[in-house]
Formats: sequence, structure tokens, C-alpha cells
Amino acid sequence: MTINAIIVDDEEYSRKSLYFLLEVHCPNVKIKGIAKSVSEAKGMLLAGNIDLVFLDIAMPIEDGFYLLPDIQKVNSSVIFTTAYDQYGLKALKANAIDYILKPIDIEELKQAVEKAIYLRKLTLNNLRGSESRNTKLQNLEENLNDLKKINKINLPNSNGFQILNVNQIVYVSADSNYSIFYLDNKESIIVSRHLKEYQELLEKSGFSRIHKSTIINLKHLSDYTNKNGLIVKLSDNSEHVVSRRRSSEFLDTVRHYFKR
Repeated sequence: MTINAIIVDDEEYSRKSLYFLLEVHCPNVKIKGIAKSVSEAKGMLLAGNIDLVFLDIAMPIEDGFYLLPDIQKVNSSVIFTTAYDQYGLKALKANAIDYILKPIDIEELKQAVEKAIYLRKLTLNNLRGSESRNTKLQNLEENLNDLKKINKINLPNSNGFQILNVNQIVYVSADSNYSIFYLDNKESIIVSRHLKEYQELLEKSGFSRIHKSTIINLKHLSDYTNKNGLIVKLSDNSEHVVSRRRSSEFLDTVRHYFKR
């Protein structure tokens, strides 16, 4: 199945880079236009027959969210592409197919396009009446749950930001208004944001908050014991207390995680 798409981004390099990646790695996507702004993209949408929009968020005058009503009018789908991870939750709430951080990872792009094609087929089948409403809702719910998982996260610093694969993170601890990320290479990164923000971002990606001041990556969990209190040990040999208030939820999360 071939789908028609447009690229909307104010940066020339980003437009050209994404176009090249799609041409080489996603032959099922036919680029029908490239826009530098929301107003330019509106004209392309009105021209018709656009199935998918690759949409940057942080653009001057009007950000990408201003284009959403026009995208919805023509029943197109959205894949957000941006360098700013703080837009992630808002993007997901806007029912985007996916949300990709720049610089764009080829595998993430291919997966996002596969989702777009799948949902396009789902929509067409539904219009033909070949799929029940309950099945459609179930598939859509599973897809949206999957979108809440993130593979990368960017951590702001005084010079810009640093992009991490979430698998690099062993645990995150709170220190007043700061969050400290401890990585599998023994490095640590301090970010001036509350731990709760990162809990919301990471909880669908295999992380569990075990204490008011600690989030752990279950991928790095190596041991758990209640012999002398509730204690977990991680791959870096660090040990952490699981609060009694969170112990039941933690155990349920662990069981579900290792059943996958």
C-alpha cells in the first residue's frame, strides 16, 4: 500500500534530511509536497489526497499544533518530528500516530510509517464495513498504548540538550527540584526538572517509581528481596529501598514487565 504524505518543517536541513530518509527507507510513502510553515501546509492539504503529515512542532509564528484542525478536516494522520521532547505528551494527546525526536533514527521512522500504513488500512476496511466497531476500537487502543512507550529522551542542559536511549538509564533519583540520571556507563546527568515529569514520560517504557525519590529501569533490575526491608539491586550494583506504600504496585509492575 502506498500513502501520500507531506513534510512540514521550518528548517531546510530537516526537510531535506527527512525527505531523503523516506525516499531511501520508506518506499511506500510518496511525498506530495514540502512546506516551510503551517500556512503553506494548509494549501497542500486543501489540494487533497494527503494521507499523512510529517509535522515539526516548534516553528515560528504558528507551531505545528495550529495545523491539527486542518489535518483532521481532511482525515489525514500525523507523525510529529521535533527536537524538543517536552512536546511529547501534548503530541500524544493530539492523537498522533507517533512522535519522533530529531535527529531521526531510521528504525523509529520505519516503525512509525508502518503504523501509519496499518491505521490507513484499518480506516479503509472500516469504511467498507469489513471490520467490526469493537475490533477497530481494540486495535486503536492497543496502538495508542504502544505510542506511550518512548525509546529516546532528551535532557536539557545549559548548552542545549543531550539525547539518551532510555535503555542507558539505570535509575533516576530526585534531589530537591532536580532529577539525577544514572547511566549504564557509570556517568550521571543532573537536570533541573522534577522527578514526576520523568515518571510520566518513562512509566510506559519499563520504568517503575519505587520511592518518592527514585525511579528504576526494570531492564537493569538484578535482585529483589524483603529479607531486611524491601530492597532492589540494579545492574550497577546500587541498592534502593522500595517504599511499603509502593511495594504492591511495584511487584505487579515487575510481573507484568517480565511476562512480555
